[in-house]
Parts: sequence; C-alpha cells; structure tokens
Amino acid sequence: MKFSKLITAGISALILSNTTIAANLPDGSKENPLRVLMVPADTGTNDITADYAPVFNGITKNYGIHFELRAGASYAAVVEGMCNDQADIAWYGAVTFGQANEKCGVDLLAVDVKKGNASYHSGIFVRKDSGIESIADLKGKGMAFGSPNSTSSFNFPVAMLIADGVDPVKDLSKVIIAGSHSASIAALAEGKVDAAAASYNSFGKAVKKGAIDPENFKPLAKSQPIPNPPLAMNKGLPAEMKAKLRKAFGEIHTKIDPAKIRGYGGKKVDSYDTNFDVQKIFDALSKLSAVTKEVKAEMIDKAGQR
Repeated sequence: MKFSKLITAGISALILSNTTIAANLPDGSKENPLRVLMVPADTGTNDITADYAPVFNGITKNYGIHFELRAGASYAAVVEGMCNDQADIAWYGAVTFGQANEKCGVDLLAVDVKKGNASYHSGIFVRKDSGIESIADLKGKGMAFGSPNSTSSFNFPVAMLIADGVDPVKDLSKVIIAGSHSASIAALAEGKVDAAAASYNSFGKAVKKGAIDPENFKPLAKSQPIPNPPLAMNKGLPAEMKAKLRKAFGEIHTKIDPAKIRGYGGKKVDSYDTNFDVQKIFDALSKLSAVTKEVKAEMIDKAGQR
C-alpha cells in the first residue's frame, strides 16, 4: 500500500513538474513573446531576423502570437538554446534537428516547401558512354563532390557509396572536393572525373544554363527523398500552443505576400508543410550516420593528395 502511494505521489510530482516547466515558458503574448532562434546560415540580407520578420509579423497580425527573433552564434548554440529552454522555436537543418532531438527531444513544427515539394533529391551523375551502370562500377574511378558541409553534394552521395559497398577513400582512384554543386558538375563535364555528386535541382540548372549536355550525361543513382530543413518546437510548449503554431505556419502563405515567405537561411520558399512525417527526417539521418567525421577527414586528405 505504501509503495502504491509512493508511485502515485511520484507521478503527481512529475505531472506538476512538467506543468511548471510549461508554465515557465513564454505564452506568446506581447509581454511574453515566444523566442525564435535561427542557425547562422547564409541569408538573403546581412540580418537573418530581417529575412524572417514578414512571416512572424504576419502570424502576429493574423493569429495574435508574438515572437522575439534572434540569430544563434553557431549551430551548436541553437541546439543548446532549445535544450536549455532559452528558445521556443528554432530553425534547423536536418542534421542539427537530429542533434537537438537526440539531446533533449524536440517537436517538428514544419518543413519548407519549394516548388510544391517538401523534400529534394541528391544524385550521382556520369557520362552516358562511360560504361558505368551502377555505384559498384565506381570502384577505381574518380569522383567530384561539393562542399563537405553540403547534404546533397557531399554527405548523401558519400552515404550512397558506402551503402552500396564502395569505400570513398580506398575504392575511388581520385577525389575532387570542388566546393559547390556547379563546380562538381563542371569537373565531370570537363573530363576531370568519371562521376559527380550534386542535387538533382543543380543538375537541372546546369542543363538549362548549357553548362552540361543531357545528351552526353545521365544520372547514375538518385537518393531517397531528403526532407527540406525543419522548424522545431520546444517540447515543453502546451499542446494548445503547438496546435496554434502549426495552424499559423500552415496558412501564413495565404495571409501575406507569398514572395515574403522565407525558409532555412532566409531563402524564398512557397509555404510550410505542418503535416510532414517526422520519420522521413529520421530515415534520412540514419542514412547519413555512415558519413562519420573520420570518413570526411580521410576524403579531404585524399582530395589534397591529387
């Protein structure tokens, strides 16, 4: 009986503790605005908060939720800010979303939607007459990549190689880290490598610009859908506030000038998907887990030896 009472008391204390935590978070009023923290990605202006201001001002006007916008000093600082209850909403890349979720648990608010899609694809591209028909055929070949910080021109293509049994350090004869999607594609077009890593969008842009001839080049492999960067919410926010935020972000593109809708890094997007399946983000992160810091370092070293 005493043990039962102790359990009941413990549960009550836990519920009270959680309620207290939620009560200590801002309520979105003018006097106590929700705190929004963004990673310091490249932006359309010199002030990332200015890029997002029209969206959040629009939500304040139409839904009565007030915000305080701040830019984090680093990616890690934005993760810590959420986990230390110094932020109620944060704009992350997929990787930093995963880090925050692993560290303290976060709730997905929305993902960016561009040209009707909430995800995009990475790819590996080759010459049509190369004789390369599968990722396994890249053994002994040279390959170009974009920036090591890029999901779709480096990390996902490397993960695709590893998943198909190709060691990007030991099995590739040459590695070029070109620095960008377009430079990676250019290395392929110029015959410097046998394959190039880039997003499908970047390959399409290169075709439109005449930088690469689709008659001579083709996709070798296409990645699984990679979710666009997500917005996250502090788990401690009340369920009613979370629902109100999802409604606001899901509709805001119909309430303000659509040209002012901004996504990750302050870039223009169409709208926000507030019903996106968070498992798709975790699936993508699971694939990327194979690309360790050691793999990156070895590839950078190999590229420097060419």
